[in-house]
Amino acid sequence: MAIILGIDPGSRKTGFGVVRVNKGRATYISSGIIRLPVDQPLGPRLGVLFSSVNEIIDQHAPDELAIEQVFLARSADSALKLGHARGAAMVACVQRGLSVHEYAARQIKQAVVGTGAANKEQVQHMVKTLLSLPAAPKEDAADALAAALCHVHASQTLSRIPATSLSRGRLR
Repeated sequence: MAIILGIDPGSRKTGFGVVRVNKGRATYISSGIIRLPVDQPLGPRLGVLFSSVNEIIDQHAPDELAIEQVFLARSADSALKLGHARGAAMVACVQRGLSVHEYAARQIKQAVVGTGAANKEQVQHMVKTLLSLPAAPKEDAADALAAALCHVHASQTLSRIPATSLSRGRLR
């Protein structure tokens, strides 16, 4: 059994989702949005994000982190801020011993919806369906849960592939 923390990073709000995996089946534990103080400079906002991720780790004791990779943002400044937010969340997780797994947005959508070009509403609907939730989670929380579900699917796929000489650390 493993607990996966999914994070959809942002410099204004960051989605999080926590799922438990038991015998290949994911069940919902928690999700939400970390709202960062927009009236503060980036440094203090990242501090809030770091502390909030630590609180989530304290509360749910996840084993692994699944986080969305940086995508080409509207501007270089937006991409840098997103990268800083990812870094703050990742450092909080690494310091607490979680293994970190990064996935492209298209890969996450593909794993959950079946197409890498899915829109936000499709992701929300499929997360609701896959986790048997009574209502669709908010966008950022749904994206974070989708990242966690993507990791569940990727882990299951990799576990079915026979070990190769490369995975054992030597070439033949």
